[in-house]
Amino acid sequence: MTRRLALALIAILFAASPALAQAPQRFASEKASFTVETVAGGLQNPWGFAFLPDGRMLVTERQGRMRIVSADGALSQPLSGAPRVDARGQGGLLDVALDPDFARNRLVYVSFSEPHDGGRNNTAVARARLNDAANALENLTTIWRQEPSIASTMHFGSRLVFARDGTLFVTVGDRYSQRDQAQNPDNAIGKVIHITTDGQPAPGNPGLNGVKWNPFIWSIGHRNVQGAALHPATGQLWTAEHGARGGDEINHPEAGKNYGWPVITYGVDYSGAKIGVGTHKDGMEQPVFYWDPSIAPSGMAFYTGDAFPGWKNSAFVGALAGQLLARLEFDGDKILREERLLQGFGERIRDVRQGPDGFLYLLTDGAQGRLLRLKPSN
Repeated sequence: MTRRLALALIAILFAASPALAQAPQRFASEKASFTVETVAGGLQNPWGFAFLPDGRMLVTERQGRMRIVSADGALSQPLSGAPRVDARGQGGLLDVALDPDFARNRLVYVSFSEPHDGGRNNTAVARARLNDAANALENLTTIWRQEPSIASTMHFGSRLVFARDGTLFVTVGDRYSQRDQAQNPDNAIGKVIHITTDGQPAPGNPGLNGVKWNPFIWSIGHRNVQGAALHPATGQLWTAEHGARGGDEINHPEAGKNYGWPVITYGVDYSGAKIGVGTHKDGMEQPVFYWDPSIAPSGMAFYTGDAFPGWKNSAFVGALAGQLLARLEFDGDKILREERLLQGFGERIRDVRQGPDGFLYLLTDGAQGRLLRLKPSN
């Protein structure tokens, strides 16, 4: 009986603390050796996360929950006050970002698929205050929504990135069935959006400067951007974008420019059929870098920490279908080369962030998703 009781207690301990069930794994790369350890497990399709000032992490689960993960891996109950979401297909509660003045105002921004009648939905952005007890989102307000809404469960985007001036970039997908609308500057299908923190068009948007564009739009011709980050030296927005069958792209979207989808692409349709006119067209931008075959990029972060000196100023991009972490080396605005990490790890990488401790953190996508930490190994 004593042995049975001990085994039962061990089983309960591991079920309650998924991080304990995963031993750290060692990996070697060109410029660093590192271990991958599980900070927290038992997350259901986690999608995005953000570090609070005290080192804890806000994590979204696509089904519509937001949780707080402590540094030791403790997982909170779901926060109350999250938006109602359409958690079908690729939709649900998606990215999360803290207001640049969070320490004073405790404002949090979330992107999500907003449900409407008839199976229609759209990407939306809401703002709320994280209460002092950090167990609820208060005064949730939707500040921006993609128009028109579409009856689709695919291609919502949707990363949130604050610019240095405090404005907010929002990436939105082409909704899969509406890909031609990515070229239509009158709507928010397949675009990068640029707004203020109260949901108004950001100053400097092309449509506010005499260009006949929807005033919320920053750039057009995007398929489904699920990775985005600011370059640490220039402050410029960089994105990682899903192609179709081939043609995943790295871009640095600039105001008023057209990034080509679906007129130009380095991929083909899933049937093998040609898309658009080829890979080049006047007036349309070339990607800085592309993958063929696709890796399905999601999540992006520039590394600026001291824990991995050899990785400094590299960009890291997670891969879903590729089940890897891509490290990209830069020379100014050029990507010199790619190193592929965690091949054989067997996990879909949904999001990538640098922690305040200088380590790299990843979210894995799945019904038993994990929050991982990469640390140097000796």
